[in-house]
Formats: sequence, structure tokens, C-alpha cells
Amino acid sequence: MGEMAASFYAGYPPDLSPEQRKHLLTALNDWSIANGLAVRPSSNIVAEGTDPSGVLAVTAPVTLFPSLFPENSFNQAKALQRAYNTLYGTISRNEEWLGEIIKELVEVDDFIAHLWEIHLAVKKEGYVQDLSLGLFRSDYMIHVDPSTSCSTPQIKQVEFNTIASSFGGLSRQVSLLHRHLLSTQCYPDHLCLVPHSQQISSSVEQLAKGLSAAHLRYGNSKSSTPLPLCILFIVQSPERNIFDQRHIEYHLQTLGHTVFRLPFDLIKTHTSIPASNPARPLIYTPPYSPNTSYEVSTLYLRAGYSPGEYANPAAWSARLHLERSAAIKCPSILTHLAGSKKVQQVLATPGSRHLERFLSDPDILDPVRRTFSAIYPLDDSPAGEEAKTIALDPEKSKGYVLKPQREGGGNNIYRGNIPPFLKSLGDERKWRGYILMELIEPPAQRNSVVREGVVKTGEVICELGIYGTCLWSHNTDSGHDGILHNSEAGYLLRTKGRESEEGGVAAGFGAIDSVLLIDTDEMEAGNHQNCEVFDILGVRVGYGIDVGREVATAGGSMVDLLFEGGRWSASELVEDAENLSASEEGGKSGVTVDEVFGAAEDTVAADIDFLRGVSL
Repeated sequence: MGEMAASFYAGYPPDLSPEQRKHLLTALNDWSIANGLAVRPSSNIVAEGTDPSGVLAVTAPVTLFPSLFPENSFNQAKALQRAYNTLYGTISRNEEWLGEIIKELVEVDDFIAHLWEIHLAVKKEGYVQDLSLGLFRSDYMIHVDPSTSCSTPQIKQVEFNTIASSFGGLSRQVSLLHRHLLSTQCYPDHLCLVPHSQQISSSVEQLAKGLSAAHLRYGNSKSSTPLPLCILFIVQSPERNIFDQRHIEYHLQTLGHTVFRLPFDLIKTHTSIPASNPARPLIYTPPYSPNTSYEVSTLYLRAGYSPGEYANPAAWSARLHLERSAAIKCPSILTHLAGSKKVQQVLATPGSRHLERFLSDPDILDPVRRTFSAIYPLDDSPAGEEAKTIALDPEKSKGYVLKPQREGGGNNIYRGNIPPFLKSLGDERKWRGYILMELIEPPAQRNSVVREGVVKTGEVICELGIYGTCLWSHNTDSGHDGILHNSEAGYLLRTKGRESEEGGVAAGFGAIDSVLLIDTDEMEAGNHQNCEVFDILGVRVGYGIDVGREVATAGGSMVDLLFEGGRWSASELVEDAENLSASEEGGKSGVTVDEVFGAAEDTVAADIDFLRGVSL
């Protein structure tokens, strides 16, 4: 981790006295339950069978403080979301290109193969709905180059989610929680803890607007006898994260829409498609109101993304049933497949020209490409052979993560575990179902995670997700590249312990957080100057710039050692600075002695204190 980036977070969050901590936790838990920042309890705190009616709820995993995040990086991620919406909407429209990518996986991944078979079956019968909806989320981490102590933070994409992008409901609530704690003086005073820096997520309203846009575009009932229209959430059962979904559902109801929930395993029990109607409307009959039927305008899948949900042929039949219907799918099978890690790899492999196929404007293409980390296939291509060499090397693999074509967290293989895992697969053809991705190196900061009543404090790292909503037509004659609705839709910040490889909240690895912006421009300028200070310091010791920066990262104790016993006076350091600034090397740096040290008559003590306080 670059020490410069680490200094952005130094001194935050403020310390708490025992009384402050007790008051803060009480306020956090009470506000969370009162405002639906909650989940169903796990078996860790409520034994199975204790709550058969599902009436209990506990505070969702959250952070005690909002976490610091560079303002430029936050704004950049938000600004890119509409471009990413367009990219993945366009990919899902290009069946020929997507099909060539997916065919590489069909032989080695049964889950992907079954999804593709559903698409082909519906294509053969004929699709009756040419509109698709995406509620997307693009996930990023702040990356700092670990090889230099003067690295500028930049956002790097972790993954792009096209199905069941969760926590849009709770992300808004946790940002409101932190705003409440700040406004009621639950936090001690701190320079960073100011209302204008703490960002409220608009995810509930914006995700609901995306679903509403699809619902309204559906048009009139297609049933022989017109039926009232509804939006249908397809969900897991049981669902611990139900309140996250409810916030979006309830907001849709305020917009005047009828919304229902249906467990994935009951799809064919409570929905039907009239065989005599070529338009194939999807009819939903609530089990608690068997005499009332609704026509489904929009299907929102919060289930069906994991192979474990397709334990029998009936589950696959249910997914086919939904896909062949007239309802607008979020997502369709093609959009689901567009979110596979293989697609991300094809776009991001160094030297790949596939991105230009979908984003021709360089003002959009170049910023998107800069968010990519290097990602490689594990196939027989030159890039694949290079990746195999890295993946099987115990040392080289430490800078990488191995990812399968899966959603939901907990599926990745990290660092030194990669070589033995690949060897355990046996047949090398199975390796093609994975991608090898260069690890992102996020700077750590301190925070406390509150999870199931337990508070853990330590170093954490953050992952920023930006939501997007996009509605498009697969009809190539629809104009505007088929895009009918395209919007950035709020954010999610997830935080995990620095020692944890995974960050999925629902999978048990992280906590929901909110963004506290910091302006890094001034800090970066100051730290660039600090780098120059230690360039000079390293030259004075006689070992060059690299040693000077090692001194910087070692902290004040090393500075004390160098000055100990008068071996090296600050006035001599200033003299060396004058000589360096006049030299060819110093001239290239563009730094003057006055900019580094101020006036030459600074006292020895002042210069020592200055150097001791500098952190890169």
C-alpha cells in the first residue's frame, strides 16, 4: 500500500470515551431498527426454529463511522456509470458477439451452458418482448501503486453486476443513519465530520425509477380480457435481506405501482402463460387472493443467480417460463450472461480492442478503460499461456485473484491459494471457466464494524458500488442505439476488515458503510512536495532518492536517528537542498528550497519537527 494514500486517512476516526461509545452504539441500534436498516437474524444469534414466523429483525452489519473516500474518485465513478450502462446494454443486444464469448464457457461451465440453452430455446420459439431492463452496479476499489510511496489514488473496477445487485435499499438507510448520528452530536468533533462531506445515497428512489420506467413502457395489458398490471419481485426464500428489497418495493408503491413478491421455487405454482395467447402475457395470481389475477409488466430477479438455486429440472423450467413471457425482464438471460467474468476479462485483457466495438467516443472510452485492472483468460491464447505461468507460480500468484463465473460473494481464490486450487481441478480445460485478475491494492483506514451485536475495530478497506438503471430495446430499428432510459442511481459503500479477502455483506464478510468525502487535490500537492523533501534527505545520507523515501515510510524514529548527536544539522540539510535545487537533478524536479523548507533561517528544532511529521 502506498504510504501517501495512507496519510489521507491518518487521524480518523476520532477516539471515543467509554461513555461516548455506549451512547453512539445505543443511538445506532435504535435508529436502525426504527428505520428499517435491518436484516433477519442469522443462526449465530437466533437458533434455527426459534423464529418460525419470521418476526425477528436485527441491525444490519454497518460501520460505526462513515468512511473517508477521495472526492475526485467518487465523482469519477459516478460520472462513468451511464457509459457502463450503455456498454453492457449494448453487449446484451449483440447476441452474435456475446454468443462467441459464452460458447467458450459452455463446455466447462454447466450453469452458463443451461442459461445459454434457455436463450436458444426462446429464440427458436420467438421472443415476444424486445425490451430489457438493467439495474446494474459497477464495483470499484481505490488503487495505489505499492511500488512507490508517491502514488496517486485511482479507481479500479472489481466487477460489473447485471443481476440481483443488492443493498440499494439499505445503502440509502446507512447514509441516513450516519447523517443522523452526525447531526445529533453522537460523534466527537473532527475536521472531516461535516455534513456537506457525508454523502446520502439516492439508490432507493433511482432504482425504483428504473423499474417504473420499464413498467410504464410495457404499455397496455396483452391479455384477451385486460388485467391490471404489476411489478413482480422474484426472491429467495427464506430471505434474510428482505428489508433491503422492501425499501424499493415500498417506494414503487408511492409511485402508484402494484408490487408483489414471489419465491423462485413457486414461480410455476402462481404464474401462468395462456397457451392460446400468442403475446404470452405472464399472469400472476396471489395465493392469498385466488380470485384476482394480474399481468406482470416487469420481472425483477433478486434470485436465480446462483447454481445452488437450480437443484432440479423444475427450477430450470421456471426460468425458461419467465424468459419466454412478455414481461420485461430485469435481467433477461442475455443480460445475465453479459455480466459473466469472462466478458469482463475479454474487455480488460491488455491489448484487447473489444471495448472500441461498443464505445467509439474516445472521451468515454478512455476513462472507462483506465478503470480496468489487467485480467487474463486461462486458455490456450498467448495471454492465457502467460496467465497460466503466473497462476502456477507460488510467488507471482500472490498479486492475483482467481474468479469463476459466479455472483454472490465467497467464490474467489486469492494469492498463494491459486496454484494448489488449479491443480486440484485436474483437467486443464476446466481452467477456462476462470479468469485471473491483478489484485487491486486499496489503502487501509480505521473504522469499527457493528455486526450481530459485536463491535470490531481495526484496519478496513472499502469497495464502492455505483448503481445504474438502463432500459433498452433489442430492436435495432429503435434508434438511439436502442437506449430508452439511462441513469446513474446512487451508491453503495461496503467495508471489510483488511485481512478479509471477500467483501460480500450478505455472504458474511463485510458491512454497509457511507461515504465521507475528502479533497485529495491539496493533499496530493503537499505530499508531492514531501516526496521532494525526502529526495533531498536521501541524497544527504549519500544513498540516493530511494533511501530517502524509505526514511519517509519509517516515520519519525528514523528522522530522530539521523539527527541524533548532531551528526547532521538541519542547516546542513538546507545547504544540501540549495545545492540540489541548483543541480541538474534538482532542476528537473522543479522544487525550490523555499518551497521545501520555507526560510533558510528556520531553526533546527523546527525542521526536525517538520520532517518527523511528514508522512507519505
